[in-house]
Amino acid sequence: MTRETKMAPPSGEARAAMHELLCAFESFKDANDRRLEEIEAKSAADPLLDDRIARIDAALTRQQTALDRLSVEAGRPALSLSPGREGKSAFARYLARGDASALVEAKSLSSGTPGEGGYVAPPETEALIDRLLGEASPMRAIASVKQTTSHTWRKPVSLGGTSAGWAAETGARAETDTATLDLLEFPTGELYAMPAATASLLDDALVDIDQWLAEEVRDVFAEQEGQAFVSGNGTNKPKGFLSYTNKLDGTEAWGELGYVATGAAGDFPVSDPGDVLIDLIYAPKSGYRANGRFVMNRQTVSRVRKFKDADGNYVWQPAGAAGQSATLMGYPVTEAEDMPDIGAGSFAIAFGDFERGYTIVDRQGVQVLRDPYSAKPYVLFYTTKRVGGGVSDFNAIKLLKFAAS
Repeated sequence: MTRETKMAPPSGEARAAMHELLCAFESFKDANDRRLEEIEAKSAADPLLDDRIARIDAALTRQQTALDRLSVEAGRPALSLSPGREGKSAFARYLARGDASALVEAKSLSSGTPGEGGYVAPPETEALIDRLLGEASPMRAIASVKQTTSHTWRKPVSLGGTSAGWAAETGARAETDTATLDLLEFPTGELYAMPAATASLLDDALVDIDQWLAEEVRDVFAEQEGQAFVSGNGTNKPKGFLSYTNKLDGTEAWGELGYVATGAAGDFPVSDPGDVLIDLIYAPKSGYRANGRFVMNRQTVSRVRKFKDADGNYVWQPAGAAGQSATLMGYPVTEAEDMPDIGAGSFAIAFGDFERGYTIVDRQGVQVLRDPYSAKPYVLFYTTKRVGGGVSDFNAIKLLKFAAS
């Protein structure tokens, strides 16, 4: 399998979506400025104006989502698959007609018999599923993704304790302390989906069965993964970063995430609400801010979109070009719908370097069991993959808690 990495220029559709997004944001700023003026003059805004702002805000969200989708499609690397590869063609025959003879003969492709869990998909099919899954899962786009061949991914990490110093070329050197180590362990849990196909679809020679299967399991896998990467409990699934013990920033220990409180129960502070976002940005050390980003759901994005800085500039800005993210105070924003809404004691916003802070583990091998009997006249494809994950650097991610303290 070869990948072509040359990126295509933005399409006309992407440029048009970018233009519509920027125009909508200008309309949003104009309407919100009028709302703020009315509140200052009359202590209340016209309900019709509030309704207009809500409609523009919803349109902004839709247009940003559409632009993100077009950008992903434009930047998608082309996969060139060798059409005559034995493994891929044998697997395609198994999917389309249930002919597993070639898979049984190729022991490297077989993971037992259908009654014992199905057959391992060839590398091309697994890569296709992983690629589509990466496009649909916001956490996969920002976290570190590792491959493993075992049920549990392990990595030793240093918690400090080593010492260093200066010495002349021939000078004596004092013995250094031994580092304190911890062992990260992320077990993988089984993620499954069961798409159904009709006999006519499987008989259609123009249908790429591998592509169909990958697209069918993509959304199901991405939905389950997204929830687990954010708030999963770690039992037979990844442990989400919101599931770890949290402590007020500066008081947390290794294994705990630090948070900054808004100072208001279940909301931003009334006065200068954007200041708590600045506090959150500066909670991680400088080394983590260089690749920092915000993570929140679209409802929270809608709230921060109205904030201004001390100079009257909006702190949220749409993407400057196709392929880029919207920014908040200069840092990219990732919309993850599994993040909680703003509420009493909720951790609705996270900030940090997620590539260093969160690791997703994929165990190699996607298994597929073809079942033409359980749901006649449909053919079911019981598809499984093993996924794990957890926080790998507790200093890299900080949370915003909507609470007084």
